[in-house]
Amino acid sequence: MSQPLSRDPILEAQRNWERHGWGDVAEPMAAITALMRTQQIFLQRAETVLKPFGLTFARYEMLALLSFTRDGALAMNRASALLQVHATSVTNVVDRLERAGLVARTKHPTDKRTTLIALSEQGRDLAAAATLELNTRVFAESGLSDRDIGTMIRIFAKFRRDAGDFSDQQDSE
Repeated sequence: MSQPLSRDPILEAQRNWERHGWGDVAEPMAAITALMRTQQIFLQRAETVLKPFGLTFARYEMLALLSFTRDGALAMNRASALLQVHATSVTNVVDRLERAGLVARTKHPTDKRTTLIALSEQGRDLAAAATLELNTRVFAESGLSDRDIGTMIRIFAKFRRDAGDFSDQQDSE
């Protein structure tokens, strides 16, 4: 989008909700819609930074996750759980990363049913370079105050915990 709108369409939608008799849910609708729009904006920023690396955010997340492991490898089902995406999505991401030489599938040494995703040296280097750019151009330039970020983290963690995303109390409080 090149030109900013002259007024906030989500605020307009909230007013429309109120006019149509849905005032009791107008604010939650506006908050949820604003959250989804904000997610789109941040994802677009991240994708713009990652494009020169030949990565989408989903592929970057996999590389970053693998780079944080002790030996650069992780079971596919564990990656699916940690990234909180369906196994099919992990398979698609790994297929693309494998074709690019950034990861390789290997057999688990003790569990023949488990496939490991192993990060290549090229994948490790690319993850490090992409992380540096994301840190500089997206995360350090979020447009949010430190206070707002802290508040958002607490609110979203509580919501996610209450929704069953995780059960560890100490991570969210």
